[in-house]
Amino acid sequence: MAARNAPTGRQRRLATELRRMREQAGISIQEAASMLGADRTMISNIEAGRTTVSEDRVRQLASHYKCPNEALVDALADMAASRRTKHWWTEYRGKLPDGHLDVSELEHYATRIRTAQTVHLPGLLQTEDHARAIFELTVPKLPRLDVELRVAHRMARQNVLVGDNPMPYTGIVHEAALRLEFGGRAVARAQLRRLVEAAEQPNLTLLVIPFSAGGFHGAGQSVLYAEGPVPQLDTVQLDTALGANFVDAPTPLANYRSLLDLMEQSALSPGDSRELIRSLAHTFRGD
Repeated sequence: MAARNAPTGRQRRLATELRRMREQAGISIQEAASMLGADRTMISNIEAGRTTVSEDRVRQLASHYKCPNEALVDALADMAASRRTKHWWTEYRGKLPDGHLDVSELEHYATRIRTAQTVHLPGLLQTEDHARAIFELTVPKLPRLDVELRVAHRMARQNVLVGDNPMPYTGIVHEAALRLEFGGRAVARAQLRRLVEAAEQPNLTLLVIPFSAGGFHGAGQSVLYAEGPVPQLDTVQLDTALGANFVDAPTPLANYRSLLDLMEQSALSPGDSRELIRSLAHTFRGD
């Protein structure tokens, strides 16, 4: 097993789940180390994500912990195996903050994505010009190269929604996000047309919460809910002014599932949502 300095979000999640599995079994770090004939430092490093762990070692630990959930064990073993895989976002390592890469990794391995935005449009549905206009408003102001790197990375992330096995995706947006003119009227018009086209994809559901809905659950929040291969591996990603936050504890996950369900109830139907977006696109004519 090799040590590493900066584990990815997926590697940190594997470490967290192995710790949870041990704690649920009522086994101490020292006891777990003794079962493997190792010292407690190795278990501590595994559970902190500082040391890589093989799929065989994951299954060995799960057996010692007497984990009854075979689907979870299989999913964790797959996570360990994927550590050897190189993906497109690795080319951005050292060029973008790690949080951007962790979001890419989260989306790539998700089985379904639900997201809710009230001011910004979902990154996976943004046009290049719209994304660029947003990044140009970052405080402190980003150098031109950093803006273009972020735009290119965001466009590459969108590949999860297309191809032979596109990601099932539900996006909830507020009407306010549709009316904000990031980049000017021409950019806004093109962005709305992009949303209408996206809403026609069979794997994608776009829901709009209109102003007429009044107050609603989750107002002001930005949530990305990525479903894993088993419910225990679901993850929520929250956008903040300081970067991405990731939530994986069982109770918050259940609360965010309920929140997204309530937000969907406040939204128009998919058909009515598309018609509202089309009507707003017409208001930007004349440029």
